[in-house]
Amino acid sequence: MKNKINIIIVLFTAVFFNSCQDVVDIPLNTENPKLVIDASIIWQKGTTGNNQVIKLSTTTDFYTNVIPPVSGATVFIKNSSNIIFNFTETPNTGIYLCNNFIPVIDETYSLTVINNGQNYTAKETLKSVAVITSVTQEKQSGLGTDFLKLKTFFNDPANAENYYLYKYKFSKNLKPEYSVDDDQFFQGNNFFSLVLEEDTAAGQTVEITHYGISKANYNYMTILLGVAGSSGGGPFQTPPATVRGNIKNESNFDNYPLGYFRLSESDVRNYTIQ
Repeated sequence: MKNKINIIIVLFTAVFFNSCQDVVDIPLNTENPKLVIDASIIWQKGTTGNNQVIKLSTTTDFYTNVIPPVSGATVFIKNSSNIIFNFTETPNTGIYLCNNFIPVIDETYSLTVINNGQNYTAKETLKSVAVITSVTQEKQSGLGTDFLKLKTFFNDPANAENYYLYKYKFSKNLKPEYSVDDDQFFQGNNFFSLVLEEDTAAGQTVEITHYGISKANYNYMTILLGVAGSSGGGPFQTPPATVRGNIKNESNFDNYPLGYFRLSESDVRNYTIQ
């Protein structure tokens, strides 16, 4: 009887491990595609900020690798003086370009996107950012792994609430790493953004970007990074769960788009690892 039981166990184990090698396609529920509006207006220090880009696409199902572009939309931004900046599509790409945008710190802008009879709008203020003053590096060990610690310093302006988005793009990585911060505990002082990175070597480069963002965008990015994770493809791709931005559908409130309309001054520093 004992031998019979052993044989049964062996047969069951063989069948189990053999079945683990099979590829299983799991049918997933698919919602109707949503419009995705990537409307990040960035004014890099030292530039005119005239050239800006807005990208339109739609969500798709889990197994599709191609992101469908949205063509034929009407896209424009208007400032508080009712000056209109039109964005013209590069044909059949979903990429809309403007070459005469006028960025002004603390100016309020309104976005309008008209697509398939739906009218999408948002309003946001262009926020400044402190100048990057220096970058330092040091090695840090933990749990048997060596990390590179980079600190990027800046002087936070006093007597104002400031919110920051930090981006670190290492040359060895395909995708950047993002984090957000507010100046509640360092207002008016010298402070820094921080990143810990594995598997770095001397001579590799990293592009460091600091953005000034609004409090509303800070709250949005905090949630989005928590859902998507900075290593999961970046916060400006469609997250695995719905995170509503500041863009409304004036034609159908329930059919809201994904994405966020933000306007940021940025400062960039290219650093070579020593």
